[in-house]
Parts: sequence; C-alpha cells; structure tokens
Amino acid sequence: MFKCKTVWNKLAPLARASSMLCLQNARKSALRHGRRLEMVQKAQMSSGSAGGGGENTLYYVLIGATCLGAGVYAYRTVSGDKERYNERMIEIASRPKQEPQAAEAVAEVVTESIEDAAPLESIPEPSSEPVKCEPVAEEPLVTEADVESTETEPVAEAPVTEPIVEASIPEPTVESPIREPVVEASVTEPVAEAPAVAQSEEPLAPVVESEPTPVIIAEHVPEALSGSESAADSKAAPAAEPVEPTAAPSDVPEHAPYLLIGGGTASFAAARSIRARDPGARVLIVTEESDLPYMRPPLSKELWFSDDPKAIETLRFKQWNGKERSIYFQPPSFYVSPADLAKVENGGVAVLTGRKVVHMDVRGNKVKLSDGAEISYEKCLIATGGVPRNLQVIDRAGEEVMKRTTLFRKIEDFRSLEKISREVKSITIIGGGFLGSELACALGRRSTDIGLEVIQMFPEKGNMGKVLPEYLSNWTTEKVRKEGVSVITDALVKNVTYKNDKLEIKLKDGRLFKTDHIVAAVGLEPSMELAKSAGLEVDSDFGGYRVNAELQARSNIWVAGDAACFYDINLGRRRVEHHDHAVVSGRLAGENMTGAIKPYWHQSMFWSDLGPDVGYEAIGIVDSSLPTVGVFAKATAKDTPKAATEQSGTGIRSESETEAVAGALKAETTATPPPIQQEEDYGKGVIFYLRDQVVVGIVLWNVFNRMPIARKIIKDGEQHADLNEVAKLFNIHED
Repeated sequence: MFKCKTVWNKLAPLARASSMLCLQNARKSALRHGRRLEMVQKAQMSSGSAGGGGENTLYYVLIGATCLGAGVYAYRTVSGDKERYNERMIEIASRPKQEPQAAEAVAEVVTESIEDAAPLESIPEPSSEPVKCEPVAEEPLVTEADVESTETEPVAEAPVTEPIVEASIPEPTVESPIREPVVEASVTEPVAEAPAVAQSEEPLAPVVESEPTPVIIAEHVPEALSGSESAADSKAAPAAEPVEPTAAPSDVPEHAPYLLIGGGTASFAAARSIRARDPGARVLIVTEESDLPYMRPPLSKELWFSDDPKAIETLRFKQWNGKERSIYFQPPSFYVSPADLAKVENGGVAVLTGRKVVHMDVRGNKVKLSDGAEISYEKCLIATGGVPRNLQVIDRAGEEVMKRTTLFRKIEDFRSLEKISREVKSITIIGGGFLGSELACALGRRSTDIGLEVIQMFPEKGNMGKVLPEYLSNWTTEKVRKEGVSVITDALVKNVTYKNDKLEIKLKDGRLFKTDHIVAAVGLEPSMELAKSAGLEVDSDFGGYRVNAELQARSNIWVAGDAACFYDINLGRRRVEHHDHAVVSGRLAGENMTGAIKPYWHQSMFWSDLGPDVGYEAIGIVDSSLPTVGVFAKATAKDTPKAATEQSGTGIRSESETEAVAGALKAETTATPPPIQQEEDYGKGVIFYLRDQVVVGIVLWNVFNRMPIARKIIKDGEQHADLNEVAKLFNIHED
C-alpha cells in the first residue's frame, strides 16, 4: 500500500500538468486561428504532444504493476507468518518435558493448520472450542487487580475463564480452556512471566499440586532469555520455594559513562580524580588481572624485606619507617559491584577483573571483551601499561627454558619468584636497570639465610649504567656485590639451553654460567593492542599512543601511564615508565575527562632503593650519554631511604613529592657550606645532566624531599655558569 501511494503521489501531478498543457495549447490555437477549438474530454488527454496517447498506456501499466507487486508482497508476508507459526508449534510439540497428550494435541493443531488454507485467525483446535490467536500488543496486559489476586490466591483457585498470559515477548499467545492438556508448565512452577507481576516485591504463589492448571505458552524466547527458559523448564523446587525464572546474572554492565581500560596506577588515579570533580560519576575499570588496583613499586622493594611470612598472601608490608600498609590502593569495600554500577544512587567505581578489552569501536563508542561481551561508553581512558620484554635468545630457546624464566611485572610474578627462591639453589637476573638491580639486592639480602646463589649480568660496565655516570655506576656495583650478589658486567647473552636439569647461559665472549632459574628484567614494551582496531596513532620512535598536551588521542579518548607518548613542553616528546608519571598523568586525564582542559606540564620523578641504606630520586632526562656534573657531600644517618620514609610518612615518595610546592623551598645562605667532597664514598649528592648547557635532568643521590627544587630548575630551562651554586639550593651540606 505504501508503494502504491508513493507511485500515485508522483503520477498525479504529472496528470494534472498534462491537462493544463492541453488547455493552454487549445487557447493558443483559438487565438491564432480566430476560432475556438472543440475541447477534448479529460479522459482522452495525454501528457505528451497533442494527438498522442502512449503515455496513458504507460500510466496504466505502472499502476497495474504496482498493484500486482503489492499483492505479491502481501501474499508472501502472510505465507511467511503462517510458516513461522507452524514451525513454532512443531518446536513446542517436540519439547521433551511435555506430556504425550499435549504433544499429540499440538501436532494435530499443526497438521490442520497446514491443510487449511484459511487465515491464521481461523485455525481450529482439536476440541470443540476454537483457539484464539491474537498479537500480544492487542491483548490486555495483567491489571493491578489480577496481580493482587495472583499474589493472594493459588492459580488453581482462579476462575476457569481467566487465562495465563505470557506478555513479555511480542509473539502470539495461545489461550486454552482448562480441560486441555498442559504444555510447557509444571505444577510446581510459579507464575512470574508477565512484566507487571515481576514488578511486585513479593514472590507469586506457586501452582497447587492437587489441581494442575493447563497453560499453553506459545511465545518466541530469544537467545538472551535462554537462562529464564531453562529455569522455567526445571522440575526443581517444592511448592514453598518459588523459582525465579530470570536470565542468568551477568556482572558486565552494558554501558559505562566513564570506561577505564587497565587496572593499574593510572586508572585508579583517573577514577579518583573523576569522582572528585563529579561525585555522582559512574566509573568502570576493566582489567585483565584478577586483582583490584594496586601499586607496583613494593613488589621489587619493601615486600622482599618483610619478616612476616603471611605478607606473601596478605601483601601487607612494613615501610622503611616501620609503618604497615597494603599494596592495594583501596579495600574491596571501596568499590561497587559492576552489575550494580547503573543502579547505585550516587555512582561509584566498579572493577571488572579477569577481562581483557580485545576490540575498540571508536565510532560506535563501544568495546568488546575477551568473553564476547560489549560495553558502550561516553568517555574512555586507555591505561593499559605495558608488558615485560624478553630476550630473543630465550624466546627461541624452547619450552623448557621458558618454564624456568620469569618476566617480572605482576603480583603473581612476585609470589611465583618468592616461592622459587626458596626451592632452587641458583637464580640469575639478566638486566642492570632499576628492576634488575632492586631484585638482585632483595634476593641477595636473603641469599645467606636460604643458601641461594644470586647472579646478575648485564651488558653495561656497571649497575644502572644507562642512567648514572660511570664513576657512580661502578660505586653502585660494588654496593650490590656487598649485598651478596655475583655481578657479571659486559655480559652479552648468546644463547640459553637446558641440559641436565640446569639452564646454561653462554655469553658472546665464551663465558658459560649454569643456573636453575632466570629472571629477565630488560625493559617494558607498551601495550598497544587496541591501536589497530581503534585507529589510534602510535609513535614510531618512543612507542605508545601519541596524544596531545591534554593527553587526548580522540575527542572522547584519553591515554595515561606507560602507554602514553606525550609532548613535554620543556623536553619534547617523551614516554615515561614510572609510578609518579602514572599517578600524575592519570589524575590529569581524569580531570580532562570531566571537562577540564589542562595541559600536561608536570615533570614526573622516579626513585629506586637498593635496600634501606642507598636510594636515589631522579627527574627529567637522565641519560649517562649526556654530559654530567656531580656535587657530593658526606652523608649522615638522615641521608637514607629509611630516614626519608620516616620523615614523609610513606615509602611511595611520589605521594608526598608531587604535592609539594617548589616556591616554598629556599636554600640556606646563613652559613658558608664546607668544601665539596669528591671522594670514593659518594655519600650524598646532586648530579646534573646537561644538554646545550641547560639542565635537562637531575639525580638526587641519597638526598630526599628536595624534588620540587629540581623540578623548578628544569622548568626554568636556564643556563648556569656555576652548578656548585645551584647545588646549594638542595642544602646537601647540612649536618
């Protein structure tokens, strides 16, 4: 009908135009020849030139074709509906839990409906009374009076003429007289199918066993409701305990206004920032790990020095100042359930653990999880962090070598390595950076107690050789050796094999080392698996997602933490892999997700502790290939990580450093400092890293709580004629 009307609306103006054209031609002819032409009847007029009639024939052909097409369409639609109805009736008849009489009754209905050419409304029932088939949309729903009577009386006591209607699915429902057999309902099954009934708080009364009430349910149940169908089919439950025929519960919400991908420090900092600016915000964190958000630094630091054997399970540790804290940012009670996120009145933060986002649709604003579930979002943060790198020679070495190799990153890696350290006799750590040196010192401390041999090897000439100047790197290496670690420098691994229950590590210079287990600590690879599906730009030099100064990759997508390659106003484009950067970038991304438009100007710091006595903090570009100037002084008992923790109250020193204000700290000028001591002890000091005579990085060696000053020096970007005078700002000569 719609097609016919459309064609008529197009052709009617054309017919009227043809009539007007004929009238105009007649008038012109009469004026031209001085006589009025005889008017032709309208039925003979044409849209063409005078005397032609072919267009009228075409017009009739189009009208006839349209009517024929509409008839064919209507016939196919009715035939299809009839076939679907018959298939549905056959499906009901084939269900295993039906009584034999019911199956036969439905089969007879199907047979007669196929043989009969009448419309669906006239399909006869095997009994003397016909069955009424009406769409549910036209059927009256259960009224409040019906609900009340259902709640207070069993179905068996209801009037015989009152049918039970399945009103939740837009398919035809079959009403059946009471004397007909039961289909798809057991006598102990509660009536809880209609939406109006489901809204009541009290469960509905179950069907009384003494008088079975036959009901024919003829609706189409989609796959999403398969859980409720199976619940309705089960025989379970006595009459006193009604079964709730609801869908299988899912903890994955369909929509999250704020979706944070990744469960690390950056995600938690963003969630806390979002909630601070928008108290009613609903934030969902999706993490591949099975743990709630936690801090990673203690995994290679304080947890290894704990005397509590339960610390491995509780993940509670004592800081250098003796105060105890948990590795988790917040207890489980802080978070809301993902399934309840949309229902919580004042919003909250929910964590979906053990799920990985595998696909991102930036146009549809939704993501797909590893289990196939989809979540739509309004604003999204990518804080996926990174994955530990491995040596290619280990990757190619085979399964036996990989089983005896740890890539240290997560809580499970800490627990696994701690257990291994008590079972084997030798562990070799490959890598001389922050993580490798920290783990070497941690394992070395306990090596004498448990009879463990700890070997650390790396290609540099000393520990942290890529960061510290050579003289300080060599001094640090000797410090690590005193912790009970066998340090092997200038070590390039050629291959790794497994022979006679031992791993054999062969170096390129021919040296061979045997060990029971390997820990590969050779860096981090930013996780960028979503870049392809999301169409996000990846930086070819530094890795990670390229973002603007506001940490945006798209108008409603932000990136923070290890995976973000951002533009530093003072130092150019960078990518940073440290705890403080994750905290600050996550916090800024959260603010910008709630409407703030703030650029990332913060100079993040990082720190490393080689036990409770030696530690350093660094900021900016600290690269041993740059020219450096070091200013040192004699250390005191206050110049240790332990003392710094006691003063700040936390071992996670970035928590206090990032809140301090550089302008509030000034150098003491009342007393002349003693001469700078350049001796082998290197107790404490400041190392400046220069590029074009400008300070671009600073390392504070056993100097703590002075990071705001270093941050201000880098921010100013000025050339300094005498860095000894600049070092006085850090008060390193205080007793």
